[in-house]
Order: sequence, then C-alpha cells, then structure tokens
Amino acid sequence: MASSSTSSIHKSFTYDVFLSFGGKDTRTNFVDHLYHALQDRNIRTYKDDEEINKGNRINDELMESIEASKYFIIVFSKSYASSSWCLDELVKVMDCHKTTKHTAYPVFYDVEPTEVRKQSGEVGEAFARHEKEEAAGKWRKALKEAADLAGWELKNTAGGHEAKCIRQIVEKVSLELRSINVHIDKNLVGMETRVNDILSSLETASDDVRMIGIKGIGGGGKTTLARAVFNNISYQFEGKSFVDKVREVSNASSSGLKLLQNQILSNVLNNHGNNVGSVSEGKNMMSWMIGGKKSLIVLDDVDHVEQLEALAGDPSWFKPGSRIIITTRDEQVLIAHGVKSIHNVNLLSEEEAIWLFSRHAFGKEIPIEGYKELSGQVVCYAAGLPLTIKVLGSFLCGKSKLEWKEALARLETIPLKETQKKLELSYTSLDDDYKEMFLDVATILKGWTKHSTIEALESCGFHPRIGLRVLEQKSLITVDNYECIGMHDHLEEMGRNIVRSSHPPNKHSRLWDRKEIEDILANDLGTEATRCIKFCGGRLDPEIFMKGLRKMNELRFLDAEAREWNRGINKLIPNFLDALEFLCCDWKLNKFSPHFPNSLQYLRWNGYPFRSLPKTFHANNLVSLCMDFSDIVLNKLKFLQLSGPELRSFDFRLTPNLEELTLGGHADLIELYMPDESSKIRSLKLYGPKLQTLNLGPIPNLEELDLKSDLLELIYMPIECSNLRSLRIYGSKLRTLNLGLTPNLEKLDLDGDLVELYMLVECSKLRSLKFTGSKLTTLDLGLTPNLEKLKLRGHGDLVELYTPLICSKLRTLKIDGSKLRTLNLGQTPNLEELDLNSDLLELYIPVECSKLRSLQLDGSKLRTLDLGMTPNLEKLDLEKCYDLVELHVPNECLKLEYLKLSGSKLRTLDLGHAPNLETLSLYSCDDLVELHMSCSCLNFKYLYLYNLNLRTLDIGMTFNLDSIELTNCYYLEELHMPCRCLNLRYLRIIGSKLRTLDIGLTPNLDWLEVLNCNYMEELHMTDEHQKLKSLIISHSKLRTLDLGLTSNLRKLVLKECCNLVEIHAPIGYLENIVYIDLSGCFGFRSFVFHKKDNSSAKLSDSLEVRPLTELHFTLERCPFHPDKDLTNFESTCIHKEDLLSLTRTIEKLFSQGLCGCTKLEMILRSIRLEL
Repeated sequence: MASSSTSSIHKSFTYDVFLSFGGKDTRTNFVDHLYHALQDRNIRTYKDDEEINKGNRINDELMESIEASKYFIIVFSKSYASSSWCLDELVKVMDCHKTTKHTAYPVFYDVEPTEVRKQSGEVGEAFARHEKEEAAGKWRKALKEAADLAGWELKNTAGGHEAKCIRQIVEKVSLELRSINVHIDKNLVGMETRVNDILSSLETASDDVRMIGIKGIGGGGKTTLARAVFNNISYQFEGKSFVDKVREVSNASSSGLKLLQNQILSNVLNNHGNNVGSVSEGKNMMSWMIGGKKSLIVLDDVDHVEQLEALAGDPSWFKPGSRIIITTRDEQVLIAHGVKSIHNVNLLSEEEAIWLFSRHAFGKEIPIEGYKELSGQVVCYAAGLPLTIKVLGSFLCGKSKLEWKEALARLETIPLKETQKKLELSYTSLDDDYKEMFLDVATILKGWTKHSTIEALESCGFHPRIGLRVLEQKSLITVDNYECIGMHDHLEEMGRNIVRSSHPPNKHSRLWDRKEIEDILANDLGTEATRCIKFCGGRLDPEIFMKGLRKMNELRFLDAEAREWNRGINKLIPNFLDALEFLCCDWKLNKFSPHFPNSLQYLRWNGYPFRSLPKTFHANNLVSLCMDFSDIVLNKLKFLQLSGPELRSFDFRLTPNLEELTLGGHADLIELYMPDESSKIRSLKLYGPKLQTLNLGPIPNLEELDLKSDLLELIYMPIECSNLRSLRIYGSKLRTLNLGLTPNLEKLDLDGDLVELYMLVECSKLRSLKFTGSKLTTLDLGLTPNLEKLKLRGHGDLVELYTPLICSKLRTLKIDGSKLRTLNLGQTPNLEELDLNSDLLELYIPVECSKLRSLQLDGSKLRTLDLGMTPNLEKLDLEKCYDLVELHVPNECLKLEYLKLSGSKLRTLDLGHAPNLETLSLYSCDDLVELHMSCSCLNFKYLYLYNLNLRTLDIGMTFNLDSIELTNCYYLEELHMPCRCLNLRYLRIIGSKLRTLDIGLTPNLDWLEVLNCNYMEELHMTDEHQKLKSLIISHSKLRTLDLGLTSNLRKLVLKECCNLVEIHAPIGYLENIVYIDLSGCFGFRSFVFHKKDNSSAKLSDSLEVRPLTELHFTLERCPFHPDKDLTNFESTCIHKEDLLSLTRTIEKLFSQGLCGCTKLEMILRSIRLEL
C-alpha cells in the first residue's frame, strides 16, 4: 500500500519547519493547532516549548535549531514585538532566509502587514520599549524585511477561518517539501527522461480527469516507471494510492477485486474503516466517496478491462484534476476502457544497461577492471530488459571470471528462469491460433516485413491482421517505422524454447536451426510433426534436401535459401509462356524424383535449382509462391514474387486467381500480357523492367500499382480503376499521365520528368501527393479537397500552384526548389507543417491557423511576414530571408519552442509573448539592434547569437539555460544573466565589448570560454564551480583570476591576457589539470603544460607506455624588470610519470607571482630536482 503522508525532512536539515511566535496570545491556540497539523503530515516541526532540553542555554540551542530548519513560519501577533527574545530570533531567521537554503513565510495573526513593516499601531506600542536598545536598528530592519515577504494575513485568508488558513499553510509547506525532496533513485538509470515524458502527458496543472496507460513487455520497467512518476508528483494530490499486482491479486480469488477496491478507498480517504461487500458495492462506494479529493491512483499490471471497470470505472468518479496511471502488457485493455494517452515503455540503451548492470554487479556505475568485456556480453544478452539485467547483475556479483564465463555459456542453451517465467504470462493468455502465430514469428518470421508476414500467415490459413494486432497490443511483437516485425530476444528465446520442449528435433513443429535441419534431412529422419521449415545459409545438396522432405506430409511452410546449391542442373526459362512445356517436362531424365509435400501452402525458395516443380506435387493447397529464376504456373496461386534478370515476358492468363504480383530485378522483361476478361489482381509491383509501354487493360480490382523503370515512356491506365488506392511511379520517362477515373485514389507518388498530369474526376479521397523532379509548370489540385500531405521537390519549372479554396484537411505542405512567386494557402485550418524553399515574394497565411506547429522558410524574398493567429506554433525557422524587414508574431506564442533567423533585415525582435521558448538562434541579422526576451522563460535552454550588432542583451529569468554562445557580437557592451542558472553547462563568448562578466550561480558549468573580448576587465564567479573542466580566456584585460572556485579544472588557457598579474591557485586545486597555456601572459612568449595519458597504449602485456607530462616555456621579458636579460630562461621538461610534483610546482609558480627574474630560476631547479 502507498502511504498517504507527505515526505519527511530534506536530508540536510534536522527540521522541516521552525515556528517563531510571541507566546501568550498564540501559543495555546493558533500556533498549537498549526504545530499539530504539521506533525500530523509528518512534517518535523520545531516549537520551543516542545523541543528545548532542560538545563541548556535556550539562546544557543535556539540559534542552532534555526540554522537546522528548512522553512520558517513567523506568526506575528500583537505581543510579538514586545519580546527581545522573539526579535533576536527574527534577526537570525531573516539572515538565514537571505541564503538559498532557507525560506521564511510570515503569518499576520491579529495584526496587519503594514503595522509590522512600519512598527505602527499595536505593534509599534509593543516595540516602543526597545527604542533605546542597541539592537533596535537591526530589529526594525528584520521586521520590515519579514513584512515584505509573501505569506498569509488571517483576516483575508479563507474568510478569516483559522482552521482553513492552517490547512492552506500546511498544504503550502507540504508542497514545497515534496518538491525539494522529490528525487529519482540513483539505481533507476535513465528514468528522468522517461518520467518527464509521462509528466508531459499528465499535465497535472490541468483540471480535467485524465487516464494514461504505460504498456510494454514483461520485465521492461513499467512498474518502476509508474512508481517513479508516483513518487515525483504524489505530493500534488489530496489522495493517492499505488495498487500493486492488480492481475495477480484479482485473479487469485473471487474477492481479489474487492480487496483492491478497499485498498484504494483506504489510501485515498486515509481511513481504514471501509469494508467493501461486493465488487458492485465497491463501484458505488468509490463513485461517491473519492470524488471529493483530487486523487492520484496507479493501477499496476492490469490484464482485463473488468479490472479497470471495478477500480477506475468512469472519470466522473474522480474530482477534477485527478490522474489515473495504468500499466499493462495488453494495449487492448487500455483501448477498450477509452484510455487515449498510451506510452510504450522504452527498454534501456547499451549505456544505460551497462550502468544498471554495474550497479548490481559491482556497486558502482562502471565495470571494474578486467570485467568490461564480460559485462558487455551480459548486457548484450539482456537486450535492454531491466529485469534480466538486475537478476544477472545480482547473481554474478562477487563471482570469479571463470564463473561468469560458465554462466554466459549456460545462458546460450538454458534461458534465465526469472525472465522466462514473467514473459510466459503473456503467452499463456493467448487464444490457440494466436499462440501458433506467435511461435511462427519467434522461430521463422521475425525481421520480415509486415506485408510479407501477413502473406505467409494468411497462406497457412490464419487471420494474420487481427492476430498480429493482438500480439502487438500484448507487447509480444513490435512493428518498427519500416513496417518490419520485431520481437525482443528473450521473447524469441521463450518461443523457441516452447517449440523445443522435451521433444527431439525431428518432432519439433518448426525447424530453423541449420545443423538440425541438415541432420534430419540427410538422415531421412523427417516426421509428420514438422509444420514449418526455414533453411538458410547451408550447403546441403538439393537432391538430399528434396528427398528428406518425403516423410513430412503435414509440412505447410517452406522457406529455403542455401549458400550454394548445385547449379549444374539449373536451366533458366526465358519466356513465361514456355512454362506450359516446363510443367510437363519428363522427370525420368533426371537421376532422382524431387518431392514436395502436397500439404505445402507457402513455398519460398531463393535460387531454386531445378527446371520445374516435382511432377508428384499437386500444389492443390499452395497459396503463396516466391522463387528466383523460375516460372511456375498454378491455378490457385494468389501471391507470386519472382526476381532475377532473365524473365522476358509474363502472361496473367496462366495465373487466373493471382491477387498480388511482384517482379523484381527483371531487367529483360519487355512484355506483360493482361487478360481480356476481368482480372483479380489487386497489387502489381514491377521493379527494373525494360518495358517502354505498359497497357494495364481492364483490371477493375487493382488497388496498388508500383512501377520503377528507367525506360517507361507511356502507360495506359484503365478507363475506370475505381479501386485504385496507391499509385507510385519512379524514375520513368513519362511525360504525360492521365489518371482516368480513379475516385478512390489515396496516395500518388511520382518521380520523373512529368510535363502533364490529367485528373478527370474529383479525387476526393486523395490524402498524400508527392512529386519529385517533375517539369510541370502548372499544378492544379482543385479536385483534391481532402488532401492531407503535399510534398513537391525539385520542381524547378513550377510557377503556378492552385490548391482548393477550402482544403480543410491539409496538414503538411512542403515545397522545395520551385519558381513560385506567390502562394495563397486559402482556408487550411488544420495545417500543421509548412516548409517552403523558393524565391517567394508573397505568402498568404490564413488569418487563423490554430494548428500550425512548424513554419520553415528558406531563401524567400518576403519583406513582411504576418503569422496571424498561430497560437500552437512550436518551431519557426526563417533561413536566408535576406529581404525580411517585418515579422508580426501573434500576441501569444505560448507553445513556441524553437526560433531561428538568419540573414534578415529585422531591427527589433520582441519575444515577450513566447514564455516557453527553448532554443533561440540568430545568425547574421546585421540590422538587429533590439532583442526583447520574455520576463520569464523558464524552459529556455539554448541561446546562439552570431554576428549581431546588439549593445545590450538581457536574458531575463531564464533559470534553466543549458548553453549560451555569443559569437562576433562586436558591439555587445552589457550582458545581464539570471542570478542563478543551475543547469548551465556551456558558455562561450567570442568578440565583444563586455567589460564585466558575472556568471552568477552556475554550479553545473562545464565549459567557460571568453575569446577576443579585448575590454574584459572583470570575471565574477559567486560560488564554487566543481564541474568546470575547461576555462579558456584570450585577449582580455583581466588583472586577477581566482581558481579557488574551480577545484576540478582540467584545461586552463589564458592567452595574451597581458594585464594579468595574479592567479590564485590553492595547493591541490590543479591535481586534475591536463593542459595549461599562459602564452603572452606574465612575460612568457610561450608557456604550455600538457599531460599526455598514454597508459592505454600497450606494446605487450608486460610493457606499457607510461603517461608523459610536458612543460615548455620561453620567457621573453619580465613585466616588473624589463631591462633584465632573460635569454637563458627557455626550457622543455618531460616527466615520464603522471605524478603530482609538477602540478604542485606550477601551483608554486602561481603563488610566488610568476616573476621570471626573481622566481623562475628557483622554479627551474625545483622542477629538475623533482623530475
């Protein structure tokens, strides 16, 4: 069960809250109630009469308690200022508040803020007795500062109700504590990105009721992710419950769901007195009892929709703002319950897997010496599955290398029990036919395209479309962006293990292991148990292969591809019509009679070595045939794929029931015979034929036509082709295309020198249109009102484009390389992406384009761009718009995240209405003199400015900046950065007039580079920069530099800083230094110190190249004694071990002033002695 209390104290403090109050008038009422309310929420609170031990001096312990508290609640009452004790306490509280670690909140109990601020009214009367005391001044100051803070005035809070005011205070403090205490367990590698992805969908600030799903493979980290999200945001909710193992508990007994309902009620209501009598009663109780609290509920491992109906039946059960998170292996459960937002849990990357494995195997983030390669093998086996990684890491922890190797060898044949047990739960829940399909994928079809997989399974009598969908929803298979079927390695291993279970190989239902297949066929061990064979890469003699199939009378699937068949008997048939003779050839001429079982339904044989199919093969059940270098004719054939260069003709009359034909690589194909009567062909794909003319004849059932031919000049489409949905023609010489009557065309993709395109009827279903490299000068799309995607590329002759006046479904428009001068988008309210690369002079965007997310213009000649009403714009990229002088952005660009401008003539850019901007890139906008940022850009991360004429840059409240690069902003005189940039890692400034650079509080800064800022006199670092690795400064006027704040510096470059006279480097602060360059400073013409780590360069196991430490310097002059002759002070030192002595010598050089004539000779002797 999940706890309903708030988090306890932040680990660096003894107390969460310190209560400061006057005593008489509040101690036993308001303060006492507040104290107990805080304690009830597990908020550790200091209250002097409760905490001070007898016999101690109160003042000392009080001051220590203040410093040991994170938050201060100051309860101002009429008598507060009468106590010098309270006033001293207040001074200490305000001193702590001024640091970044403490926060104070005032509560004005029976006084007004102005009375405390000005010490007037009854507060003034109480303070009057201290007027002559020495501390009166600092007490007044503390009272004023405290009164200026945001807090609560009792009479104006919650209508003056003390209980409600206390509730608000407790909620505020609880929220603050939980937000600072929220952290992700260090062992949960890669979790932060995954958690943030879920949080973006939850949108906890929204007041709707929202359900989201997390689905994925068993052991893939769904529960861990849900728990991390729960821990991260549960403090924001009034009621919360994390319900573990829903599937296990609900299926364990008839009362399982009642127990889970009771758990949710108890957690959310913080009341364990509920007793659910039945599931139906539980639904009623939940619907009317938990609706009063904004709730967070996690339902983990759900596998039936009935569970969701009982535990989160309807959004109306919950108070607005509530969130329900559901984890499952079966996506259909989520869909059936109406869950709209579904996230796939991502498995671990190799780097993340190594990290997690090392944590469990070695107790650190990387493998220990000697185990790196073995760890890589374990991680490779785990294939990103967190469960396997944890189990193996814990199992191998503390074991020897030999034991590791034996464990890895065992895994090659014996699957990991813990993983297999968890994965089999998804398999056992499948219906029988889905189990068969799963096993087919696991043993044979993994890696095939979805289309080919459907063809194979359908040929074998399955219903593959719904079957594959079920397997995908249950996270047993995946379909990638290339429409290929995938499966996790452990699921594949599980499926193959199920097939192998307790039977010898010749009785397996599926054979895929090459050696096993060769043994069975060569020794004539075949049985009727075998249903499927996939033979790849072997060298078995084809005669032996064919003979070995004779006993496999139930074989339905055969996929054969050998490394090297005996080609001696292969005689290719040049003409498809010769297949009639080919089928009747006399097998008696051969030395043996090949055999195929008549049960075959799917036959694919790349490089089939015989002249014909076996005479004894009736092929009555054959549905799909795919062969290279062969011509086969079959009456029942529905799917045919032929590839190879020798086919010259194809006649559809010999395949009357053919539905799908793919001819690939037939460079000699010059004739295609279509029947006079109606054909059943639905899909026709021709790749690489020598056809110059294609007459499709009457093929009314054609749905898909793919043509790729360099010689095709003329195509005759059917007069009516009402079922055609997809037409793709690549690389042809077509100049004219008449689409005829194709009212159901959905996708048109043309690549070639097309000059004319005719659409005779309205193509109301056309969704996607892509033209590449055509020579069209005019394109009229007036008959495509439902177009969703329009992509035109390489249309160098296109000067006119006509789109429908109303194109309400257009979402994507991309035009690259045209001669368009004007573009009117008309009414396109659903346009999401607009990408134009042309010399546009005029662009008319609809007044309201509320769904536009991305706008990219490259090389346009627009002078003015008005974005109209585009409130959802996320990306604006205006590249090489050299004539742009005006840019009108909407009054609110709340979703704009990325803005890039280059080469424009804009003088002013106001981003005040883009508070969520993340990236800003401005290149060579020479006329830009004013840049206004939003006063609060909390998401702003990346700022890149190049060749701008800005004089002042105010970045505002951009506390989450990651990188800043200002290059060649030669007129920049002022840079105002936020007081704190906790995430800033990279800061680079090249060529400016800045005199002062204050980087504020930037504890995560990794790289600081300031080059050619010739006016730079001061560099301010306000706190330690323990992560700063590189500090590079050149051509500045800095006089001093304190390295005491950069203890982990690895690279220090201070070139041509001629005014530099002092570097402060405490002993030990250069231990990590690798490179120092002080050339042009302190009178050194050159000064380079470099550690070269060659420890990994081994010549043999016994001989290794050690690290080298080099110091080169030439002293040209002494800045303090210019008349001294220093020509002898030139040296090169090489140290053969990476000892600290040389870095300590450099520190000594810094500490003693770097004066060549007085110190350098002694330093040289010191170096040589140490070497």
